[in-house]
Parts: sequence; structure tokens; C-alpha cells
Amino acid sequence: MASTHAAAQVLVASNRGPVSYTQDDSGGLTAKRGGGGLVSGLSAIGPDAGALWVCSALGEGDREAVRRGVGEPGVRMLDIPADVHHGAYNGVANSTLWFVHHMLYQTPLEPVFDAEFRAQWAAYETYNRSFAEALAQEAADGAAVLVQDYHLTLVPRMLRELRPDLRIGHFSHTPWAPVDYFRLLPDDIAAAVLDGILGADRAAFLTRRWADAFTACCHAVLGPDATAGTRIGVHGLGTDADFLRARAHEADVEDRIVALREQIGTAPDGTPRRTIVRVDRTELSKNIVRGLLAYRQLLDDRPEWRERVVHVAFAYPSRQDLAVYREYTAEVQRVAAEINERYGTPGWTPVVLHVKDDFARSLAAYRLADVALVNPIRDGMNLVAKEVPLISDRACALVLSREAGAYEELGEDAVVVNPYDIGGTAGALHEALSMGAEERAERAKRLTAAATALPPARWFLDQLGELRAT
Repeated sequence: MASTHAAAQVLVASNRGPVSYTQDDSGGLTAKRGGGGLVSGLSAIGPDAGALWVCSALGEGDREAVRRGVGEPGVRMLDIPADVHHGAYNGVANSTLWFVHHMLYQTPLEPVFDAEFRAQWAAYETYNRSFAEALAQEAADGAAVLVQDYHLTLVPRMLRELRPDLRIGHFSHTPWAPVDYFRLLPDDIAAAVLDGILGADRAAFLTRRWADAFTACCHAVLGPDATAGTRIGVHGLGTDADFLRARAHEADVEDRIVALREQIGTAPDGTPRRTIVRVDRTELSKNIVRGLLAYRQLLDDRPEWRERVVHVAFAYPSRQDLAVYREYTAEVQRVAAEINERYGTPGWTPVVLHVKDDFARSLAAYRLADVALVNPIRDGMNLVAKEVPLISDRACALVLSREAGAYEELGEDAVVVNPYDIGGTAGALHEALSMGAEERAERAKRLTAAATALPPARWFLDQLGELRAT
């Protein structure tokens, strides 16, 4: 496909772009804009910077938009064949690389790297090559290219071979697996993933822990000098405080607060019930089921909290095209229902569970939080851990997994847990609920300062500046 854009000076490549399209019954297309750090970053460099975002068409609405030539300024969407995208996205990115970096496999049974997987890997290579060719076509001489995440690990090396003049960066938004776990991958594929990223001038990560794990894997798989030509960087993404604070006080959020307060209710003595809040996708690594089990343990171990606390749990379905995610979502609902049946009274619902995504309702829950529960098995960062203390009207306490990337920045002022330890997490919930108002306020102040230290626009511009200085 010939380019319809002027040669770009700054390019971003990611699986998901800043806009998506839906098609109505009459064939009309509606565009929906997204948010996040990359959107903020590209906005921050200004409209005259010659920026272009290269992304994939993800659904039929997107594909139809590409076919019709419908698009947004500064965005090139690639109509990669659906079967290729499925093999690359579901077969390799989400069912293999995600599982490796989050250490999610039940190793007696999985992974199985057979002929079907090799076909999926071929799709992953094709998918990455499509991006590399589009970027090579669109980039001005010496342009800066920022490639995002585990979907596109092969792009930097492919692009380097096509356009050696470019300055190429790769950013990993996930954790990076330790050497022994990473080497579950077939040797040639482990080497290809690492060498692909090392095609970049600069490889960056959310925490020093993940950066060090990547370097260790490179040395173990490719040799002690493997990273010599690539600079390794760390950029810990923070929250957009101004946006979140303003958005959390809009009218629709106020309406959701009223509805949630009604669901939460008051304790038998008439005082407001305490709230333990979590907001997550039903992603396996988020550890929602163990969080619910810890809450159940709290009610068993500390009966004084019965009817005085409510667990507000928002578990928004994720990746429901994969059976294991559908089963996990169903298990979250089953455990929540079991807790309500076991402990609930006519005036008290112990778990208020919502599974329909609603950003305004999430912000309402943030504001009502006395305790934020963030207990992932592993997480590249976890922005919820940073957002809830920022937004809470009650200077909430944070119960935080030591396996979240955010632990590196927030651990000193959180109540830290081993995400597998149900009893330990129950004890941490009790500690957080029992914390005095003055201590909570002091901790929340420091958590907020850490959470806002590198807002999304600064996070992006810092990477761009480091890459241009390479």
C-alpha cells in the first residue's frame, strides 16, 4: 500500500491504535478515540512535529475503515489478514509471550510447542514484518521510531535491516520473565525475541527489575556481549493527575457515587461502611480470585468486620475469545456469589461485583475507597495502584503485591503482600482497615507524590529525548 502521509519524523507502532471504528446496520462507521500515555505523549510534542501512529485493524469496523480509506490524521491502520492477526495476537502474543512474562503456565500440562504453535509463530513473524515495512515506508530520514510491547518484539531488528538510518526504540509494558522461565520458549524463538528487541538503539522497561531480567536473558541465551549495541533504559509510567482529578468530579461520576453508596449501605450502628476497592480486567495475572478468597478469610478471622465492610470489586471481562479467560471470569463471579450467600444478610451484601466496564463508576469507587486492593501475580506496573490513592476522598490505604511493578515506587508506603498468601493478604486487609486516619493521610500523600512523578506525557517525551540523544 502506498503511503498517504508525509514522511514522519516521530513514529509510534503498537497493536492497538488511538482510534477504533464500529459499523452500524446501515454501514455507517463511527470512530472512538482512546486515551493513555501514548496519546498524551504524541499530543505533547505538538501537531507540527510530523508524528505518525502505525497500528493494526482489530475488528471488522477497523478493517472496513481501511478498505474505504477512512482514517484519522496522523494514524495509519494496517489491514493485516484476520487469520494472521489471530495467530500472532492470540496464539503467540497473548497465549505465549504474555504467559511467559507473567509466569502463568501450569507447567505439568503447558506450554506445548507443537506444529500448531509453529504456524502461529509464522503468523507472528508476518505480522511483525507488516509493521516493519509500513514504518520503513513512512519514516523520514533519521526519524525516531518507538515500538511498543510484546506484540512487536521482532520489529526493531526487521526495521533496522530495512532502514539503518532510523533511531529505533522498543518499550516493554509487561514484566520480563526470569531466565529459567523465559527458557521455556523453544531456543530459536527465545533467541529471535531477544535479538528482535536488540535491533533497537534503546530497549526500555517500566522498572529496573524488568530491565535487569531482560539483560540476564540476553546474556544467558545470546551470550555475554549481546546487549553491547543497545542501551537499556527505565521509565516508570505515572498517572495523569490533572485529567483524573477533573474527570473524577464530573456529573456522571457523582451519579455513580450515589448509586454505589446505596449498594454499600450503612453499618448496623448507623456509621458508613468501610470499603475495600479493586478495579481490574479479568486478566489471569490480576489475581482477582485470590483477592476474593482473602476477603472471605478476613470475614472468617475477623468477624468484627462483618456488616461493617464491603468489598467493591469491578472485574471487567478481558480476552473472552480465549476459553481460559472465560473460565476465569466465571470463577470470579462464582466466588463472589459464594461469599455473598455465605455471609450476606438482608441489609448487607459483602461483595458488590460489577463486570460491565464503566469508567465513571470506576472513578466513583476510587473516591469511595478506604482500602485499595492491588494484588497481581505479576504486573509490569499497575496504574490502579497509583490512581486510587490519588483520587480517594478518604486518603485510602493501599494493599499492594510485591510482584507489581508499582511496588518499586510505592512499596514503602503500602501494606505489602505475597500475592499467593491468602492468610497474609487477609491480615493486610485488616491492617489497612484498622490504620489510623493520620497515618493513612500521610501515606496517601507520599503515594500520590510517587504516583504522579512521571505523568504520561513526560514519560513519552523522556523516551523520545533519550532515543534522539542516542
